[in-house]
Amino acid sequence: MKLSTGEVYEELRAQILENRIPPGTRVNIDAVSRQLGVSPTPVREALHRLQGDNLVVATSGRGYSTTPLLDLEALRDLFEFRLLVEPWAARSAAVDRLENPARRLERELEGFREQTESKADIRQELVSHDTRFHDLILSATHNKVVGNAYSQTHCHLHIFRLYPADIGGAITLEEHRQVWQAIRDCDPGRAEEAMQQHLTSAYMRFAKAFEDGAGPQELRPAGSALTHVPPSGER
Repeated sequence: MKLSTGEVYEELRAQILENRIPPGTRVNIDAVSRQLGVSPTPVREALHRLQGDNLVVATSGRGYSTTPLLDLEALRDLFEFRLLVEPWAARSAAVDRLENPARRLERELEGFREQTESKADIRQELVSHDTRFHDLILSATHNKVVGNAYSQTHCHLHIFRLYPADIGGAITLEEHRQVWQAIRDCDPGRAEEAMQQHLTSAYMRFAKAFEDGAGPQELRPAGSALTHVPPSGER
């Protein structure tokens, strides 16, 4: 049975996120068609969707290529944007007692927990869970401007291309539980703090992709939302 356009998209997306198609690599449509046993049409349609995810870029006369990985500056900027938006969103979600998203968050956490127990490498599931969990909180604010700006970053797709941080998902699951519990308890201050701690910790994990054996080297000036971690030897 031939794959649908959606299935071709999911397969190519997985190959890019897992770096089976390395960053900055030209995607040969005919080769992909042969590999997946489909015509070029669903491959082109899938690549167009991936372009919307900013995972591939179209170059005149050269077709599609995968986008480069985030560098440290871009990673830092992305997380600082998230630190401006998401702690506020968690606070807002915890305040709203009528449309509190705690039950939906609990179902998402339980579903992901079951996946962590049944699979050793859950990279794809972790990306999907992380996206859904944070989107549930953002959507609870009912702020379309913030939601659109956030979605345009495609942040979860890009940070998980860097390296398999928390490959088993246990750390992320526990941090998400802290956020969920505060929202469930309608404790806005604790929800905001839990989200800020989660994002800062996640940044430090991903920043290890840029280390030279000495740990994350955070160079933001004093006053930044992200915690400064000095290089080894300065601690």
